[in-house]
Amino acid sequence: MFLTVVRRAIASDLLKSFKPLHDRVLVERCAAETKTKGGIMLPEKSQGKVLEATVIAVGPGARNDKGDLIPMCVKSGDHVLLPEYGGTKVVVDEKEYSIFREQDLLGVFH
Repeated sequence: MFLTVVRRAIASDLLKSFKPLHDRVLVERCAAETKTKGGIMLPEKSQGKVLEATVIAVGPGARNDKGDLIPMCVKSGDHVLLPEYGGTKVVVDEKEYSIFREQDLLGVFH
């Protein structure tokens, strides 16, 4: 139990100290729906890939041809729509995250 708490604290500290470079965004995918609205349990194969995520950290932004910084459109805590494919999987303390370029994100939920 204590080891698990320590690992979670280390992972939390790691994510707080991790900042993606350039126009990259670190996201945590939302959990897949395990039940239908009617209460029927869905098998894992039927759940499909989750395309929604929460932004954990963002880089400073990309630079244009003149070297000017282009600010990011998303911020930590935003709920975003991901493309079906792409991104780089990152595992921290058995928890899976993904890194995407900002331009690959499809939208932000409000």
